[in-house]
Amino acid sequence: MGRMSFERLALLGERLEKTTSRLQMAEMIAQFLKQLALDEVPAGLRLLIGQIFPDGDERTLNLSWRAVSKIALDLTEACDVDRQAVYSGAVDAGDAVRLLLESFRESPPQPPALTILEVYQTFEEIAETSGKGSRATKEGLLRSLLLRATPLEAKYLAKNVVREMRHGVSEGIVLDALAQASGAMKTVVRRANMLCGDLGEVAVVALSEGEPGLQNVHPRLFRPLKPMLAQTAKDLHEAFDYHKGEIALEYKLDGARVQIHKDGPKVQIYTRNLSQVTKSLPEIVEEVQMQVRAETAILEGEVIAVDDEGRPLPFQHVMRRFRRVHRIAETAHQVPVQLRLFDILYRDDENLVDLPNQERWRILEETSGAMLVVGRKVPRDIQEGEAFAQQAYREGHEGVMVKHLLSPYRPGVRGKAWFKVKHTISLDLVIAAADWGYGRRHGWLSNYHLAARDEEEGTFLEVGKTFKGLTDEEFREMTERLLALETRRRGGTVFVEPKVVVEVLFNEIQASSQYESRLALRFARISRVRDDKAVKEADTLQTIRQLFQQQFDQKGQPQEANSG
Repeated sequence: MGRMSFERLALLGERLEKTTSRLQMAEMIAQFLKQLALDEVPAGLRLLIGQIFPDGDERTLNLSWRAVSKIALDLTEACDVDRQAVYSGAVDAGDAVRLLLESFRESPPQPPALTILEVYQTFEEIAETSGKGSRATKEGLLRSLLLRATPLEAKYLAKNVVREMRHGVSEGIVLDALAQASGAMKTVVRRANMLCGDLGEVAVVALSEGEPGLQNVHPRLFRPLKPMLAQTAKDLHEAFDYHKGEIALEYKLDGARVQIHKDGPKVQIYTRNLSQVTKSLPEIVEEVQMQVRAETAILEGEVIAVDDEGRPLPFQHVMRRFRRVHRIAETAHQVPVQLRLFDILYRDDENLVDLPNQERWRILEETSGAMLVVGRKVPRDIQEGEAFAQQAYREGHEGVMVKHLLSPYRPGVRGKAWFKVKHTISLDLVIAAADWGYGRRHGWLSNYHLAARDEEEGTFLEVGKTFKGLTDEEFREMTERLLALETRRRGGTVFVEPKVVVEVLFNEIQASSQYESRLALRFARISRVRDDKAVKEADTLQTIRQLFQQQFDQKGQPQEANSG
């Protein structure tokens, strides 16, 4: 049996781009998967969705769009004018490479034709190349693919490198396709994917073993599960009413979510995006080894930075620990952290994810030893819940989680079993500049630079950026409005007269060296355009500085701030 050509995958990508029906997309992908040899399935599926390596696999290509563009240009006779014309007319990186090679290629593709397995194996080789001279080696391997690629194939090579597929294929559509191709029930396929977290592996099991094989998929130690996610509720009443009061409330900590895997003395810690950070948190490893009352376990919790009094520090401080790979002991002294547990997914060879939340909590308390768990309460009524939420805020936390007592754990799913209710702050700020969008927002100014007026200097200083909060129609209207106020451009940024006032919601103000204001808003999003407000009525930089200092009435004060 011959190997499937990469061209077949590229042609499928083109058909998917022109299809809006989820059902038709799933049917196309199912037929494609059934035509692959079993050892081609993981590669074909990952290249189709633009995720070369599964979640938790720390390999990366480490190649930029700049590198792709340079190699593609080297294969053409295009001058700067030609390049600019192509790039301005392309909808994305892949389309730009296709247009370049279609119009200006020096020589036709070199034989033999690319196969799916060859492309995938070359990408693996690129990712595994390191050390001196690795940049040139990586680019040489990519060039070897582009030399053999047709313009259409080159489009999908580039899309995989920059991870921008734009054909609308979601994970859900792929799972529907696997159900069709294997004859398994959709619920069984989805559950297997939740517990495995690797579409390529799930596809192999589905196509080779069918539904019985999928039902046998269980969590595995040291293969992190995608975290269960929460939806945002506007207030506690909304979440309380939705679950008819059958809820537990937990402190929503301003830290970094972690998943901890333990097998005897071996402990590994993963972030919410499944990257391993074990070496950065030696004290957490030691605590788990000493306290967990189980031989094997998968636990979830939050790591927070704390001050000398144990009060939580802002999120940016815990990130110093997660980024540190050298001089760990010194950093641990400067930024002490605490682990607060909130869930358990596996214990002593028993899969716990299907148990209700209240039962998992009971098992967590049995297993956690002397380790801290998050503040938790099962309120009798909304008044008791509101009091608990206020207590969380007074203790320096950013809100509460609302969890249905009967909810199972669903890895990777953002549903209404969990809600998050954050304490939010509102400011009226001015748009000082905006960046051109890409992908679906191509042609719109859609990333807004938010500024506050300095009362003393009369100037506007940036305090953050956001692309969140507006509808597509509002993005279009805002683009026209800002272009009419344009003063200059730099790269993809359009600077404008500071005349548009917007109400901005955010969760915290951080110290920042990125902006001249020395401050930055965290999780900023536009809630509405304030056409009713003049610029002189917008909030000032002095107000933001005052709010920044007031935060430390609840939160701990970092050492740097204390030393001034």
